[in-house]
Amino acid sequence: MKLTTVLGQLRILAIIEGISYLLLIPTIILKYGFEMGLPNKIVGSIHGLLFILYCVWVVYYALKKKWRLMKTLICLTASLLPIATFIVDQRILKMEADADLQTATNNLS
Repeated sequence: MKLTTVLGQLRILAIIEGISYLLLIPTIILKYGFEMGLPNKIVGSIHGLLFILYCVWVVYYALKKKWRLMKTLICLTASLLPIATFIVDQRILKMEADADLQTATNNLS
């Protein structure tokens, strides 16, 4: 995964956004179970920023690569479900990276 490519950045964002979503769950328990709202505000703000960045990167990459609407919607919907961005990274984004690598290899031949 290269951070210099849009796809590499998208894959990293998918993983980090998924982690932030999972970290949000215990902070909700702290907020409503123990009246500790500060962790939820901090993690929630970070997660919100990562959520927006992930969605923007998905749309940007989808337009750049001329993805079909369904693939784009699947990637965007994944940001609404815990752990789904990990699945998208493994099933869709990794395949994109492999296809890009194959294309680059073929161009060198």
